[in-house]
Amino acid sequence: MPRPRLFPFDLVRQAALWLTIVLGLMVAGARDGIAAPLELDAAQVRNMAINALESGDPGVAIELAKAVLRADPRDPLAYYIIARGYARLGDPDLARRAAGYAYRNAEAGPARFEAAQLAARMAFEGERYSLSQFWLRRTAIHAPTEADEERVAQDYKLLRRVNPWSLRLRGDLRPSDNVNNGSDTSRNIIDGVPDEGTISGAGLALSGLIASLDIAPSYRLHVNETGMTTLGARLYVERVALSDSARATAPDVSGSDFASTYVAATLTHLRAVGGDGSRGQASVDLGIGESWYGGERNYRFARLGVARSWRPDPVTRYALRADAERRYDARYTTNDARVLSLGADFGKELANGDILGLALAYQDVDAVSINGTYSTVSMRASYTLGRAVGPTRLSMGLVMGYTNYDQFLFSLNGAVPRTDKSLYGDLTLVFDRYDYAGFVPTLRLRTGRKDSNFSRFSSREFSVSLGIGSKF
Repeated sequence: MPRPRLFPFDLVRQAALWLTIVLGLMVAGARDGIAAPLELDAAQVRNMAINALESGDPGVAIELAKAVLRADPRDPLAYYIIARGYARLGDPDLARRAAGYAYRNAEAGPARFEAAQLAARMAFEGERYSLSQFWLRRTAIHAPTEADEERVAQDYKLLRRVNPWSLRLRGDLRPSDNVNNGSDTSRNIIDGVPDEGTISGAGLALSGLIASLDIAPSYRLHVNETGMTTLGARLYVERVALSDSARATAPDVSGSDFASTYVAATLTHLRAVGGDGSRGQASVDLGIGESWYGGERNYRFARLGVARSWRPDPVTRYALRADAERRYDARYTTNDARVLSLGADFGKELANGDILGLALAYQDVDAVSINGTYSTVSMRASYTLGRAVGPTRLSMGLVMGYTNYDQFLFSLNGAVPRTDKSLYGDLTLVFDRYDYAGFVPTLRLRTGRKDSNFSRFSSREFSVSLGIGSKF
């Protein structure tokens, strides 16, 4: 392994002679009953340890470095020498631990970069792949150049292929003028005709702050040249804090009334299919889970899904997906339902590096309650710029949706058809030049409205989301 360029030391090529003199004087002093008069400072001992290490005697290097630590227990270079010594002796666990001490005691910058690199390498050799990824992220914090940072990212991607464990983590804060998907008006109007009732404060659009955390670990159970099987889980938590004006509008509710939690476990088998002309993947997955809303269980579910993707060329992708879901043990009959979903996606990288995307989705829900029985179709078009705009990468999207209820009961006048039309736009900025340990901040602006022939379900929204995502 090449000598790190960043620890400030000057090797003494004649260190072997120093060791001979020191040992000789110690033996002579012990034989004559006198103390050896020779004293060495820490820098000289460190240099001797380095020379012993590079001369193929890691055991001597470790002992000399330990002598330095007895004088200064926080010497980062001594820990680094010990780490390299144990690496030469084939003990990656002790090497990693020593590299960790070197990292903690070194100053921020290149010294920590090299110590974290060594710790990541030793964790990999010890088959501690998740720990190796952790140290690679620490390495990214102190990468001296963009080339070093890119090399760390490539190493991380390679580790992801080796490590059977993976983790997707995302969180965001979203100030919004409609945290509860509430109505624009307090009057209940159906097909332009005012109904006798009014909409309570809790049903009106309330402003506040939405915080969410999305955690999705997975474990690869089996892998071969043509496919793999994974066991995954997902936990999505969303909490709401109402603004002062929202609490004044709806004094009988709190943010916890709009809190939601979703948990699921999924078994997925993915297989490579198609030849060179239609290479792609096919997958089947089975999932179970539970949803909570307002602190109480919303429903449980079981889901079966199949998907197929194609890549006719390196810049084009097609995908189809179908899901069948059964919701049961529901809190309300609107959620005691059978759900069928279909989806299609298209993506293409253009000649200038920009990416064009199009997604279509259809869902049919048949519930015990007529108010939970509906069909909906939506389309999302997206465009992502291939080049950075200042310090950010920019993408934008437009979503259009249409939902139809054959019958909907919300007034004293009986059930009538309900239709909702929605249009939303979003703009996402990824600040990938401001990463920390491979994590980058994101900013997302979203605005739009939903129009319904039931005024209770007509709403507008403007929100700003500040999130954190992985660059690797």
